Amino acid sequence: MKPPSDPVILLSWINTKLRDYYSSLADLCESEGINETELREKLASIGYNYDETLNRFV
Repeated sequence: MKPPSDPVILLSWINTKLRDYYSSLADLCESEGINETELREKLASIGYNYDETLNRFV
């Protein structure tokens, strides 16, 4: 499934995937074929950054 393009919906989608299926952002991006840098930049544009300790964007 292609990730949502809307940043707010993408945030929810990514955090759900991280919570339910992946132990790290790198694992998620590799498995889903997502460019990690672009994802980080898109979510940073709405004020969210990846927290490795929590394994989610906050």
